Amino acid sequence: MFSVITSNPEQTWEIGRLLGILLKAGDTICLYGDLGAGKTNFAYGIARGLDVQEQYITSPTFTFVNEYQGRVPLYHLDLYRLKGPDELENIGFDDYIESDGVTVIEWADRAADELPVESLSAYFSYVGETSREIGFRGEGERYERLAAELKRDLERTKLLTG
Repeated sequence: MFSVITSNPEQTWEIGRLLGILLKAGDTICLYGDLGAGKTNFAYGIARGLDVQEQYITSPTFTFVNEYQGRVPLYHLDLYRLKGPDELENIGFDDYIESDGVTVIEWADRAADELPVESLSAYFSYVGETSREIGFRGEGERYERLAAELKRDLERTKLLTG
């Protein structure tokens, strides 16, 4: 596991973009953190890294899922309003996991029992008014390698120091 500190939304976007460049069909990214901690900004960056052309990437809080077309499809799930596991079935949760696209899940903790065993998790926490810490952990060989590649890219671009 490693973490990075951001001081503004643009840095969060750039970290997401760098990750998005590395992602491929079937990848699952689980996002954890409080309201306003930067999860949707990060998802926006991932969309940019996947070459999604839509200008506005918004959190699908009320619809649960937004789909975007890029280099591969992006399935952006927001489980904040999830009331129970039966709603996961109603939104086709299992169909998105390991699909033809990249699945980004905000509030992943609300589906803890249904998440794939292997994924990349990003943990968002407040450091200051505009600063956030994002911790990354890969579960499984693919995601451990992905986390290492992201760390290397963050060091190369000076977004991660030390």
